[in-house]
Amino acid sequence: MIDGTWEPHPATRWEDAFLSGNGRHGAMVYGDPGDDRVIVNHHSLVRPNGSEDLGPPELAVRLRRVQVALLSGDVKAAEDFGTERPLTWVQPFHPAFRTRIRRRRGLHEAVAGYRREVDFTSGEVTASYEAWRSRVFVSRADDVIVQHVTDPGLIADVVLDHALPGAPARLAVSRATVLTPDGAHLALRLGYPGSGLGYTGVTVARVDGGSVSVSGEGIRVEGARSLTLTTRVTRAPGRPKLTDLWAAVPHEDYAGLLNRHRPLHRTAYGRAAFTLRDAARGREPAGSELLRSPGSPALLERLFAAGRYHLLSSSGVLPPRLTGLWTGDWDTAWSGAFTTNANLNLQIASAPAAALPEVVEAHSALVHGQLEDWRDNARAVFGARGIVAPSHTDGESGHTRHFQRAYPLHMWTAGADWLLHPLLEHAEATTGAPDEALTGALVEAALFYEDFLDREDPRGNLAIVPSYSPENRPANASWVTVNATMDIAAARHALTTAATHAPGHPSAGRWRALAARLPEYSVNEDGALAEWAWPGLRETYDHRHLSHLYPVWPLTAINPYDTPAPAAAAHRALELRGSENDSAHGHLHHGLIAARLRDPSRVSAALDAVLGGDFFHDSLMSAHYPSRNVYNADAAHALPAVVIESLVQSTPGRLVLLPAVPAACPAGELRGVRTRFGAELDLRWSEEGATALLRPTRDARVDLRTGDGLALDGDEAARTETSAGIPSAPLELTAGVDRVLTLRPR
Repeated sequence: MIDGTWEPHPATRWEDAFLSGNGRHGAMVYGDPGDDRVIVNHHSLVRPNGSEDLGPPELAVRLRRVQVALLSGDVKAAEDFGTERPLTWVQPFHPAFRTRIRRRRGLHEAVAGYRREVDFTSGEVTASYEAWRSRVFVSRADDVIVQHVTDPGLIADVVLDHALPGAPARLAVSRATVLTPDGAHLALRLGYPGSGLGYTGVTVARVDGGSVSVSGEGIRVEGARSLTLTTRVTRAPGRPKLTDLWAAVPHEDYAGLLNRHRPLHRTAYGRAAFTLRDAARGREPAGSELLRSPGSPALLERLFAAGRYHLLSSSGVLPPRLTGLWTGDWDTAWSGAFTTNANLNLQIASAPAAALPEVVEAHSALVHGQLEDWRDNARAVFGARGIVAPSHTDGESGHTRHFQRAYPLHMWTAGADWLLHPLLEHAEATTGAPDEALTGALVEAALFYEDFLDREDPRGNLAIVPSYSPENRPANASWVTVNATMDIAAARHALTTAATHAPGHPSAGRWRALAARLPEYSVNEDGALAEWAWPGLRETYDHRHLSHLYPVWPLTAINPYDTPAPAAAAHRALELRGSENDSAHGHLHHGLIAARLRDPSRVSAALDAVLGGDFFHDSLMSAHYPSRNVYNADAAHALPAVVIESLVQSTPGRLVLLPAVPAACPAGELRGVRTRFGAELDLRWSEEGATALLRPTRDARVDLRTGDGLALDGDEAARTETSAGIPSAPLELTAGVDRVLTLRPR
């Protein structure tokens, strides 16, 4: 099994529940014949906590004093800048409720004949035992969660149960049940404590045969052949009429709803695939069994497929949260927010290359929906035009609010460039250029730097001050400093990118001039790319974030081909970097950078750390820490990106094949990759060489590079040159004309 996973027993923990989603609604399926529970999630469900109307504080009038002090050597000058406000987290994400179909005491261990399965190609979760069968999916066509249970002579109690872990004691709860000729309509209204806000869940229950009666807080079904529940959540102001909500839920049978949904999901999921030659013999075991064999090629295959499936399923109206689209507990770590200074970009890193435009469109919706708030941040905190992105958002407000002496995330100015870059990569892979909306956002990012960059260092270079490298600090200074490498990279990229894509803008020339005056990156006494390009600041190497390697990944401003000396310094920085608290995102971020720097051993080590660290639940959703500690989607969603980057990399003018093949992938096939020069690519490789099929959608001239020990075969081989010690061959691609490349061992 590649495109799915299975277990021989029901889930007993919500973390092990199989997942389905359409980017708006999410379902967590336990698959227990006796107590068939489905936790209902919705991307919009965030609990008011007093932060929803907070704007950024007016700090700009005090900014110049802080800048002068930092530039004069006061390493603690910004410690109190903005920290007068109490630390306020964004509104926490939470589950809606769970549907329960209770027949008898549940199964708590594996029993003969039981099977629970999720099909990644359809998004359908099934469970069966004896004559009982449950099927669940979340419809892309109709935006509902659909559950269908068959069992001859079914006798069961059905209820919408709000009592999930961490639910507030003062949650306002009201219910409604109306019997219908073929079943019943159920509703659950929940109001947040101390707030006039809340949400409503409605379920249409339809039975085939038997009878339905009101029973307690739900209904009782007796003697039915099957039962179908169709559920939808609405978070809207006021109290929408239940009759209208019930009427809006589709009343079709399960097969009809599934047939409308399946092509939409299957088309998206099936665009790309990854298989390993040595995995065939190990594909049958349950996911939990595979997880006990971290070196199994079949495990890497399945986790790649699961990562794409979960990423697609959690992206729609919004991109994935820290928990994707799912949680079974109201007390979500870090509010279940979108943490934007690392986690969100790592989760969606594979989307442009792995042919998931749905994910990029969801990210675009988040970004463009918050630009007005980002403008407020730039004006209030920095006294500038343009945009500054927050480090955390609940999906509603984009105002920066995380003001704290330790982790002063309000001082992070690189966020807009960092968050816009995945949109730029997608534009390059599809149309070749950003659209009007993205171009406008790129211009606003440059306008911020045009206003903000008004300080100089003693050499006459522009100084970025205040500056912050998420979420690290120098060993001998406070958190907020001068010239964090990530900030330099973001400023240079934002200015040059805006000038490139908006050449007619009145400030385009000024942007280029500002970019030319930014400081160069610094190499420290260890020969490593320094995290801060400012004299006297000492490194803190043991940290999970790798913010200072932003020029390597994803920007490629530092790479082994055009900038070999800075690339060597970046590689030294990677060698010296510790893993701090073993956060999964740190390991996989390390792997992405190692792939760009052509280091297969470090890519392998990063994958080994995650596969062997007990990071994955039986659901194949991941945890933030080893030993399955803290439900978190970072590892699950970022793993496919590491695999792809180790095998194929592209820029608008370059293709790199097999740059850093990990030890776990000696031979296999990667199909459906989208390149940033507008071609779809299928790749097969083994110890004997490799074959790549390119299907260009537009004309392109591309610099081809290959991994160590490989050479281009055929007519192109005669044109191969060497640059920075790495063979290079120019490729001319014509739209609509397929091109086959053959690589052989040197």
